[in-house]
Amino acid sequence: MFETLGLEMTPREASVWFGLLVGLGFGALAQLTRFCLRRALVGPEGERAEARGVWAMALLVAVLGTQGAVALGLVSFGAHRFHVEALPVVALVAGGLMFGLGTVLARGCLSRLTVLSASGNLRALLAIVVAAVAAQATLQGALAPVRVALGSVTVAGPGALPGAGWIWAAVIAGLAALVVWRSGARVSVLAGAALLGALVPLAWVGTGYVLFDEFDAIPLEGLAFTGPFAETIFWGVAAQVTSAGFGAGLVGGVLAGALLAAVGSRSFRVESFESAGQMGRSLGGAVLMGVGGVLAGGCTVGAGLAGVPTLGVAALIALGSIVAGILAADAVLSRRGAGRMVAAE
Repeated sequence: MFETLGLEMTPREASVWFGLLVGLGFGALAQLTRFCLRRALVGPEGERAEARGVWAMALLVAVLGTQGAVALGLVSFGAHRFHVEALPVVALVAGGLMFGLGTVLARGCLSRLTVLSASGNLRALLAIVVAAVAAQATLQGALAPVRVALGSVTVAGPGALPGAGWIWAAVIAGLAALVVWRSGARVSVLAGAALLGALVPLAWVGTGYVLFDEFDAIPLEGLAFTGPFAETIFWGVAAQVTSAGFGAGLVGGVLAGALLAAVGSRSFRVESFESAGQMGRSLGGAVLMGVGGVLAGGCTVGAGLAGVPTLGVAALIALGSIVAGILAADAVLSRRGAGRMVAAE
């Protein structure tokens, strides 16, 4: 299909523009719907129900769309890291718990902090830069030996959930629909969440089918933030030895889309740290998210919203560990009186 498009650029160059367009949509929709898993789990009590409805609606559409694309033969996850049969359980669980803890400390996951930074939140901006550096250090820098060591501890697994994909898709979608129905979320917000969820299969099909060229192949990539931030910061400091791809385009698009939505909705507001302690918690959380996201193979979006629809066991373990880390960290901090600190929401 890529050849039939007649584009005067390589698939990787085209993937940058494709990532930019997908990111624009994600950034705008995430800003308007306040899409955030942390808020859905441990945010202000009055906002949790709607936040859960938003996340569940996005997941519902993402699962049905992705498995629909699989059924049509548009994309296959057989060789994807989420379907690996030698499951690196230690890395998945440790990374997920670290990411969950970091999400609570920084008061937002990487996707939420990216959106917040575009709306004027300087706390979030500094946090995502630190997280990107930590992720790159874990992938290719000083922390790479730790990643390799933890990843070498594996157990045999099925790779993907056993049985027909459409059955699992129906089960997950049904459970998500129940959460949506009980959330009482506004129809307009749920519509935005549905559009956001539709970006998940769009990204998979775009990189895995539309832009696929067997003579100049690019990786199959979906919505994610840990890897793309590492790619973006590496390209930013070493553009002469590497080139931008879908991830860099996605990050740029999310920032631009969220900025446009924030300005358009008159919610753009410059904010900064209010205390040294707040800054320390935020940056510490950013480091944990950067390292943890790499070990777990994704963040709340990469392993969660985009990973679960692949029905990969690794993605499910990673997301479960992230959720456990968020709940445990919030419980501990709340008991110590530190859970109500002012920070990114």
